[in-house]
Amino acid sequence: MDVKGKKVLVFGCGKSGIGATRLLLAKGADPIIYDGNEKADRKKIQDSLGAEVKIVLGNLPEETAKQVELVVMSPGVPCDIPVVQDFYARKVPVWGEVELAYRVGKGKVLAVTGTNGKTTTVTLLGEIMKNYYPEVYVVGNIGTPYTDVALEQSENAWTVAEVSSFQMETIESFHPVASAITNITEDHLNRHHTMKEYIRCKERIAENQTAEDVCVLNYEDDVLREFGAQVKARVIYFSSRRVLDRGIYLDNGTIYIADGKEIIPVVRTDDLQLLGLHNFENIMVAVAMAYHAGVPMDSIRKTVCAFKGVAHRIEYVAEVNGVKYYNDSKGTNPDAAIKGIQAMNRPTCLIGGGFDKELAFDDWIRAFDGKVKFLALIGQTREKIAETALRLGFPEKNIAFFDNLEQATKACADHAVPGDAVLLSPACASWGQFDNYEQRGDMFKQYVRSMTGSRE
Repeated sequence: MDVKGKKVLVFGCGKSGIGATRLLLAKGADPIIYDGNEKADRKKIQDSLGAEVKIVLGNLPEETAKQVELVVMSPGVPCDIPVVQDFYARKVPVWGEVELAYRVGKGKVLAVTGTNGKTTTVTLLGEIMKNYYPEVYVVGNIGTPYTDVALEQSENAWTVAEVSSFQMETIESFHPVASAITNITEDHLNRHHTMKEYIRCKERIAENQTAEDVCVLNYEDDVLREFGAQVKARVIYFSSRRVLDRGIYLDNGTIYIADGKEIIPVVRTDDLQLLGLHNFENIMVAVAMAYHAGVPMDSIRKTVCAFKGVAHRIEYVAEVNGVKYYNDSKGTNPDAAIKGIQAMNRPTCLIGGGFDKELAFDDWIRAFDGKVKFLALIGQTREKIAETALRLGFPEKNIAFFDNLEQATKACADHAVPGDAVLLSPACASWGQFDNYEQRGDMFKQYVRSMTGSRE
């Protein structure tokens, strides 16, 4: 569809919605930006667009809805709400901002999804690609909307995209030459309602791929191993637990890649700056995708060994009075937060809780495994987490509720003694108290550094 002259409803006025609207304006469309929040700041929206655009807040008038020829969804807006379902019923095309950007952009796409590990994988993959190719864009959930760069791209561009289940829900022609699903664990059930639907959305990343493309999948994930048999693309499995005849795997402290003809040593884990089995898996995904994209192994190896990780993922903050503080704000679900706990090698005061995504916390609590000495809980889920912890035998005297992150951080500092760790790894989304997990992590770092007098 050529959007020129089309009346397009952009649903959502956040970063993605603004990016989509700007792109539509540049392509000659007639966008209407809509948000169901009638209290949204109309002037702020208008100023951020840099052009006069019709803005509708609150209820969408029927006469406006009837004019719409295309809907572009922001990922934060559910597709099952009545106003969106009405557009589907009218056969109005409903795209996500990723679909819009893909249709406008040029070059080749490498796309990564999965419950956990996406940001680390995409950041590393982006670095590998940038260190070899001259035109690389890293986009998606990682920070820069795809729509912000689509107009800049030439046919030689490589786009490295972190994509969510929300974004995959609204693709149509999106076609990465290499895709990856890092893992599948329970998440976002408040949005998708069932694991079956959540998995379906994740697996759509490979929907338009052909036999010339590759799809990198976790061999140790039962869902993804089964999915591999259905994928049209060539499947490259990765494993941190076993040797694979074909694929990329960890064996005796070395990552290898095997293509059926030769086995190529990639890197020894002792030479890496990233720690933990989950990070070795993220490295395997990035290496497999970059290798398929034509990056020489020597170049891949050099970048991988220099890579230090990403902010908000088991990020060391400071040592204060003999206590080490770690920011794992990106631990937004129980499975991700388990990795944070597993990375701790000392008694830990843990800050958890946040927005309720209707997930169970049993496995997270079990992963405490005697390491957690004090559990500071905040947010909407604090009672739910406490109930689970008590049921699983965690001492009631070691649980406390707090109204905000600052109070929880101070309480952990009071409970910790030299040799301990304080870990922010909430197992929940940040919404309700913070704009995003980055803001939550930045605030935690600010509170910690205020104890040292540092303003870094």
